[in-house]
Amino acid sequence: MTNAGVDSADESLVVIARAVKTRGLKGEIVAEILTDFPERFEKVNTLTAVSPAGERRRIDLESYWFQKHRVILKLIDIDTIESAQALIGFDFGVPETERVPLNEGQYYDWELEGCTVSTTAQLPLGRVTSVMRTGGVELLVVTDEKTDRDYLVPMAEAIIRHIDPIAKTIVIDPPEGLLDL
Repeated sequence: MTNAGVDSADESLVVIARAVKTRGLKGEIVAEILTDFPERFEKVNTLTAVSPAGERRRIDLESYWFQKHRVILKLIDIDTIESAQALIGFDFGVPETERVPLNEGQYYDWELEGCTVSTTAQLPLGRVTSVMRTGGVELLVVTDEKTDRDYLVPMAEAIIRHIDPIAKTIVIDPPEGLLDL
């Protein structure tokens, strides 16, 4: 039995894959993996498919396997190349409540994005618009919407003093010159 149907647009999702192309003639979908925890597919039975226009629907996962840094998804009731083609560009997510728990002091990018950033001297800097991965210390991209200026703030313990993802606030103690770059 399938759970296919419309999903609540109010439910927050964690996107774990994005359909990029079809595979074979039986409705298989090749998807880009968008999670740091690909093993999570082991426990997933139902996904929420989100169209590029934002429309949602629940779909049941029949099977999956990994191939060359991607995941192949076989979805219940998606049995033809045409039905699979209709899902290309869709994101596949799970409810935020099913996210993989992180260790204390670790955060998902989506928890940091949108946070208001200020200094320990209460100087407002802007909002986190993205997290930049450099291969070393991640950088918060903080945008001052008034001046359209971006600050790059290293996610270093010596700089980040407090993160409250629920209140969407971050307090930093920038070293001299950091905000002048």
